[in-house]
Amino acid sequence: MDRIATTAPSIELRPPEQVLRLERMGSMHQTRLSFMRVLLRRFANERWQVEKRHWDVNREGVGVAVYSCKGPGGVSGSESASGRTYSLVVFSNDLDPAKRSDRVIAEEWDATFTLFDGVPDESDIRRLQNNVPLQEAGRITDKELSLSRANRSVRLFNYVRDELAAGRQPDASELDKVGYLMRTTAVYGSGKFGALDRRFLAGREEFGSPFQCELMAVYMIRMFSVDIVEHLALADSPTTAVTLDKGLRKSLGIGNSTGLGMAPFVVNHPVLFHHWIVAREKALRDVRHVATVSKDEVSLLNSLVRRQLGGLVHWNSEHPVQVQKVAALEMDLRLLSDCLTAENYLTSELPLNTLYEWAESSLSLEGQECLVTMLIELYPDLVDQYASHMSVDEESYFKIDGQMKLNELSKILRSHYRFAFELNFETQDSNARFWYASEEKLEPRLGERFEEPGAEREHPLAVARDIMRLHEAIESKAVEGVDGLTTVAEFLLLHPEHRHVVRRAQQVTVFPYAEISDNLIAHDMMPIDLLRCKLSFFGAIKFDPRSDRWVRINMFQHAPLPEELHCNYDDTWIYPTKVS
Repeated sequence: MDRIATTAPSIELRPPEQVLRLERMGSMHQTRLSFMRVLLRRFANERWQVEKRHWDVNREGVGVAVYSCKGPGGVSGSESASGRTYSLVVFSNDLDPAKRSDRVIAEEWDATFTLFDGVPDESDIRRLQNNVPLQEAGRITDKELSLSRANRSVRLFNYVRDELAAGRQPDASELDKVGYLMRTTAVYGSGKFGALDRRFLAGREEFGSPFQCELMAVYMIRMFSVDIVEHLALADSPTTAVTLDKGLRKSLGIGNSTGLGMAPFVVNHPVLFHHWIVAREKALRDVRHVATVSKDEVSLLNSLVRRQLGGLVHWNSEHPVQVQKVAALEMDLRLLSDCLTAENYLTSELPLNTLYEWAESSLSLEGQECLVTMLIELYPDLVDQYASHMSVDEESYFKIDGQMKLNELSKILRSHYRFAFELNFETQDSNARFWYASEEKLEPRLGERFEEPGAEREHPLAVARDIMRLHEAIESKAVEGVDGLTTVAEFLLLHPEHRHVVRRAQQVTVFPYAEISDNLIAHDMMPIDLLRCKLSFFGAIKFDPRSDRWVRINMFQHAPLPEELHCNYDDTWIYPTKVS
């Protein structure tokens, strides 16, 4: 881009200790680098075909459906040399309301799904029908790429069903209150339960960005959620039923209930997490370097601010923290709108950097991070390149450098983990929690260390505390035969319990955005901050915490319908179109 300033002072990336505090992570928003938007841009640019190809569902809503995504060159029913077909196989259920639960311990759901590599034949369907509805209790094969399930949002689903059956369109304001007809309670991939491992998909360009096959499945689940409500409405009243208006269909996304099972991901994948964060931070840095802002870009920014502001009325939550954040964001957006209308405000040197620096001193963290996403939106030709930098072969960086001297490792700890040295792990509040896996489902859970049993089974997620334990072991004169010239290999032979943090410390010298700069076992730590950070990279909106440990979100709300992907595709679809 020829408008990037080359003579002005260089703007550095925001430092990790600023970006990776939990409070800021819990205020992050989607961006055009989010994986959901990367997927739909590919669909639009490469002219993927997304369609319903099979429907065998009875009047009670029980049966099988198949949807497909065909890549460029793909033909119906087969794969061509230049394209592939992926099929969402759906098993629809007439679920007893007493069995409907979003909890991981549920055993039945309104619908279950798998993403099939290719087009399934009858024998594939029979095999899948015996396994997919069982979810964890069943087994799938390397022909399947994901496993998922969803439940209806009962009140809204039944309202839409009744309205359509009566020949009426549902009220748009009623749809806006929830924003989806169904919500997924898990979308598993990457080799779970027999599915094809991600390393075998790494060479497929369409899955180059993270979580593309899972989000491909969710996009088609969105299609099914409307098709099934229309199908049941028609079964209820064949003579009067109508289909859902196209605009209303587009206003509905897919909900998701996400709990502690997802929270440790960003801790357990530090190198991958670094790549996500640094892509976003580089995009922001480049935009802050823009030398001049055109009238069209100012107009777009003003439009995005108005659309964000208008959409807040539909961001519903009863969680006190989120209620406070939404109220603060409303005030921030009004301040930002006033700021943008100030005469000559965006005509200074590095105008967007000036705007961002104003936000840091004037807006809440929620408002600052919302501005970040809107600034990145202005320059696709500048920032979209970073979407291809968000995957990494993590195994390449797994080895520990055993030849490193302890004095060098000690310097790394003091340099890259300054935040840990500021914490006091002598207090109960700093050690209040412990992470473990549930016996029944092997799902991550959070225990209260001084109130519950099980701390002896703690998972190594207390990075800050363990870094300090490593530092104390290195510095301790009580460790016989250990000094600054001792190698890491020799040290770990004596103290193997520190292997996991030695590896992390060596990784962080190359990947400085790999570590969260906070205490993950503190009494006031909120796991929803971890969840929101990860889900923002997915492209989720309308975060609605149901406690400090699980959250509901919306995915693909307002996204183009399949028939709209190839006609004047608007990549700002994720921003609400109604303005206040």
